[in-house]
Amino acid sequence: MIAEIPRALKLPEPGKETFFLWGPRQSGKTTLLRERYSGEVWIDLLKADEFRRYATRPELLREELARSGAGFVVVDEVQKVPALLDEIHWLHENAGIHFALCGSSARKLKRGHGNLLGGRALRRELYGLSAHELGTDFDLLRILNHGTLPRIHGSERPRPLLNAYVADYLKEEVMAEGLVRNLPPFSEFLNAAALTDTEQVNFTSIGRELGVSRETVRGYFEILSDTLLARMLSPYRKRPKRRLSLADKFYFHDVGVVNFLARRGTLEPGSELFGKAFENWVFHELRCYNSYRERFAEFSFWRLSSGAEVDFIVNDLECIIECKSSTAVQTNHLKGLRELKEEHPALGRKIVVSREPKSRRTSDEIEILSVADFLTMLWAGELF
Repeated sequence: MIAEIPRALKLPEPGKETFFLWGPRQSGKTTLLRERYSGEVWIDLLKADEFRRYATRPELLREELARSGAGFVVVDEVQKVPALLDEIHWLHENAGIHFALCGSSARKLKRGHGNLLGGRALRRELYGLSAHELGTDFDLLRILNHGTLPRIHGSERPRPLLNAYVADYLKEEVMAEGLVRNLPPFSEFLNAAALTDTEQVNFTSIGRELGVSRETVRGYFEILSDTLLARMLSPYRKRPKRRLSLADKFYFHDVGVVNFLARRGTLEPGSELFGKAFENWVFHELRCYNSYRERFAEFSFWRLSSGAEVDFIVNDLECIIECKSSTAVQTNHLKGLRELKEEHPALGRKIVVSREPKSRRTSDEIEILSVADFLTMLWAGELF
């Protein structure tokens, strides 16, 4: 069923442009590329023989393609052989060959000052399944428990697959590429990071818990971001009248991975953990829309030192989004939005994404949207 779901990310015609396609492992990058470019030249660096050939003699790519007449080439897992990017750059400039360059981590390229083609290659990113892509198969409870990675989302037994996913990540992304010197502490860190999902990060506190330095913990979080397993969300800092809490918030890329690492078990509506998973999913949906529709919006959050908070700010207060998994949003749930309004009177749309069955609007213009209405408005381009 999942393999038949059309992805919302649109890729160019073969030979029209060169681009990087990044995305976390098992998000469906290779499947999407094979559907789009099945008849083109492929180089798969997951194959041991191809990896060895190009790792030892990257110039083979130039020698083989310069005379082949190929106009478009797909290179899968390009981060495994960073030296190939110099050859790709030359072929793009001198032989007019365009490339689709696929990978799950840019860390090795950036740390090794890898050639990212000097801005000549566009960047695209593929996420896990969005509600928009699932269409009538969208099931919020399934998303919040299974996550969005296609193979795992469609499974009736997601936990063994999630276990294998985490193990493969540690083996393939971290250990094989030498991203950390000591794997066991990093493995423990993953569990601690899962407990921080949707929360502001205290590097010192986590370091104390794990018995490592603050800077080591900061580096571990950078690894998660660079390997596309997670991202940080910065606070909105403009024109503060009251004291703000300025630590970044942390989000794993997939709520199913969070559930497994944090040993949450089955999430049921009404629990605090269900609410955290709901917020993670809303951010996932916002990022999918922003990327696939090329809106280039910037996201942040707002939090006072006193504790009042708003989950997401789009651009410079263009749209304010709060997440409440309740089926009956109460006045106290709106405190953060109203405090932000006091701080910044010229707010844009003020929205609460909730599980209320019908959308409504308060007297002070706060829109309380059902999940269905939020998704419809988001993907219709009505929010930003």
